[in-house]
Amino acid sequence: MAAPTVHLVDASMYVFRAYYSVAPEFADHEGQPVHAVQGFLSFLLSLCEQAKPSHLLVAFDQSLTTSFRNRLYPAYKANRELPPPDLDRQFDYCREVAATLGACVLSDADYEADDLIGSALARLRGHGFRGVIVSGDKDLTQLLGEHDQVWDFAKRERFGRDDVPARMGVRADQVADFLALTGDAVDNIPGVPGVGPKTAAALLAHFDTLDALLARLDEVPYLRGIRGAASAAARIREHRGQALLSRTLSVIALDAPAPGEPDAYARRAPDLARTDELLDRLRFGPLTRRRVRELAPD
Repeated sequence: MAAPTVHLVDASMYVFRAYYSVAPEFADHEGQPVHAVQGFLSFLLSLCEQAKPSHLLVAFDQSLTTSFRNRLYPAYKANRELPPPDLDRQFDYCREVAATLGACVLSDADYEADDLIGSALARLRGHGFRGVIVSGDKDLTQLLGEHDQVWDFAKRERFGRDDVPARMGVRADQVADFLALTGDAVDNIPGVPGVGPKTAAALLAHFDTLDALLARLDEVPYLRGIRGAASAAARIREHRGQALLSRTLSVIALDAPAPGEPDAYARRAPDLARTDELLDRLRFGPLTRRRVRELAPD
């Protein structure tokens, strides 16, 4: 019998995408913009129509500045602009939309959506579940187990653990160590200056883990097939602490506050009275209302 599946949505990515791609022609009952809500709701409806998920988590980032990673490294994500005020308001609507569609909705000031997704998946694996992670974020590939998938909904691409080496040059379980060496400009994670993806992948292919690489760093200058191996060794030795910090920032936490029982993620039938009231406030039209009414778990 096939394992039960939980769909885990990295919601903030799709809200931001909607904010910048949907024309700002939608306004709520107070005349405030809700185009990101329209785009996000359309995405979520399409996901539910196509996948018909029995268990659904929609996880949001609550803040760009308050996670435990910011306390460890204040510059974490400091390169990102804070959301515009009208988008903050739309995020609140998006959480409400996801809840009215019957999803389990999580956000937390200390943990990011990635951590909530990873923690939920880790707990549900104990109940025999596999996960489908709905996101385009490469960091989430580190969570993939044997039967899990990443579904990049916008690109209509699905891939599993065995596809990660062709995409990133390392195994799924090596992704955090890889980012510890290369850094991640998107999240402002420093890594080791001068160590690029090819060098990082080659080093991990030889040593397997960052810990083994650091323990055997004296061997690196003598490795054949790694261009600039001696200078890479010198950089890693100089920035050893920064590499370890970068790994801590890159590892997805599995101890975030997420429910442990499958029933918490079971998709409920939409609360039509609550949904009608919400759609009235949003001033969304009959097509959206019909799609919501037709949506019901199997």
